[in-house]
Amino acid sequence: EAEAEAEARLLLQEAQESIEAARSYRRGLGAGARGIRESATLTRDALEQHFNDLKGTLKKLLDERLMSLLQEVDAIEQESIKPLDECQKLIEHGVSTANDLLREGESAVHGDVGQQNEKLCSFTKKALHIQLDSLPEVPSLVDVPCLSAQLDDCLFTILKNQIFRHGTVASRPPVQLEEFIEKPGGILVRWCKVDDDFIPQDYRLQYRKSTASHFEDVYVGSETEFIVLHIDPNVDYQFRVCARGDGRQEWSPWSVPQIGCTTLVPHEWTAGLEGYSLSSRRNIALRNDSQSCGVLYSKAPTYFCGQTLTFRQVLIETVGQPDRRDSLGVCVEQQNGYDSLQRDKAVCISTNGAVFVNGKEMTNQLPAVTSGSTVTFDMEVVQLGPSSNEGGNFKLRVTISSNNREVVFDWVLDQCCVSLYFGCSFSYPGWKVLVF
Repeated sequence: EAEAEAEARLLLQEAQESIEAARSYRRGLGAGARGIRESATLTRDALEQHFNDLKGTLKKLLDERLMSLLQEVDAIEQESIKPLDECQKLIEHGVSTANDLLREGESAVHGDVGQQNEKLCSFTKKALHIQLDSLPEVPSLVDVPCLSAQLDDCLFTILKNQIFRHGTVASRPPVQLEEFIEKPGGILVRWCKVDDDFIPQDYRLQYRKSTASHFEDVYVGSETEFIVLHIDPNVDYQFRVCARGDGRQEWSPWSVPQIGCTTLVPHEWTAGLEGYSLSSRRNIALRNDSQSCGVLYSKAPTYFCGQTLTFRQVLIETVGQPDRRDSLGVCVEQQNGYDSLQRDKAVCISTNGAVFVNGKEMTNQLPAVTSGSTVTFDMEVVQLGPSSNEGGNFKLRVTISSNNREVVFDWVLDQCCVSLYFGCSFSYPGWKVLVF
């Protein structure tokens, strides 16, 4: 009976696993079908928008060309008909003058005998001064312009061939999204090339919030990964990537959009410390010109072992020489009253590259921290003995990297600690540091 029950439980477990696998497979099929439908809808919208824009642009260009040709016709017409109009006016003026002279002559001949001599003298004088046989030269018909429209029907053939070759529909993008890694207040997005024949020159990464309607560019460059910051925790974001081939101007089709999310709250500096000014998101700290001095700590112990903590010097315009106490690092707890992280229960790097562990300087040294420098901290837990979680020795394997060099050492603590505060201390104004 016991064996039958165990066998039944085993079969039940196998059945449940099969059902779960089928459900997972069905979800995958559903996601694939949704992806096809969504990409097809987006492609239709893009094609309709593009060809509507194209039709509008072509109509505008054709209207402009028609207006230009009509204006050319008007100009030729006005220029060609002007001398003919002037000739016509001269002839009409001559005819009118001749008619007036003719009436005057008839009146002189048939008038009263007493006034006849006077009228005949006046008529004779006018007739001698008027050249009745002088007429303007009338242009030959072969010299008169005859306008016509010269329209080459081959344009329709050229346009037809170009239009029929314009645009393509691709179903296999050359790059695809590969991995999403959660970061505090951000997501590390990685992508890869899936077409062996495609030689990429640049990549273009876009994202949008799940509630947004439009994607926006977040990265353009040659790298195959990028940390997208300013990501709200526990909110879905959609990502897509495309590439531009070597020597090409146009971008490839977009990859299949995928959802990324982070559950990690963003790193923030503590607000209110007199010597530092913070950005609106409190992830950038600027040492101001206040005389107050001290260590600026994180708002909470948001750095967890197994993650990478990054400090980036985005601007340095220091007033005065760097102080040997200036430093960046992590610590077990906030301790006010210190002017540097070079103390117990803290590891840090000074701006001259010296590394301090629990206040003691190591023999290994890193390059100095300067404008544009990036400093990273990586830690993993190394437990010593069975009592390490009960107050005994606790070891963290620490890697500090700066300017393509790194130091690795073990940091021994007297208590279990997997989440840490981060901090910085600067003596002179002008230091500006971003943390993520």
